[in-house]
Amino acid sequence: MKRLAAPKHWMLDKLTGTYAPKPSAGPHKQRECLPLIVFLRNRLKYALNGREVRNILMQRLVKVDGKVRTDSTYPTGFLDVISIDKTDEHFRLIYDIKGRFTVHRISGEEAQFKLGKV
Repeated sequence: MKRLAAPKHWMLDKLTGTYAPKPSAGPHKQRECLPLIVFLRNRLKYALNGREVRNILMQRLVKVDGKVRTDSTYPTGFLDVISIDKTDEHFRLIYDIKGRFTVHRISGEEAQFKLGKV
């Protein structure tokens, strides 16, 4: 998909490239999710480009809701828990007051359960 057609809550800038990653089919809708590549590259700044994100994912270091995910465009959504084992970090995706996804760091014991309601 073109970068300008991507959802605004991904907060991608206009001038970095022409295209944005299209989320693969999964548990969340295309307009209501955040692909793993956007999360790792643009939010956490763990990678500089898509190739580095693929290398991180193929080392099986990233878990979404307790399951290892190797698809770089896997759609993560509201209240999903993203865990990175090597750094022992856990994040929960929640919305801020403007409707954008924010990265909320949580503890390891809080990452063990999945929230069902707000």
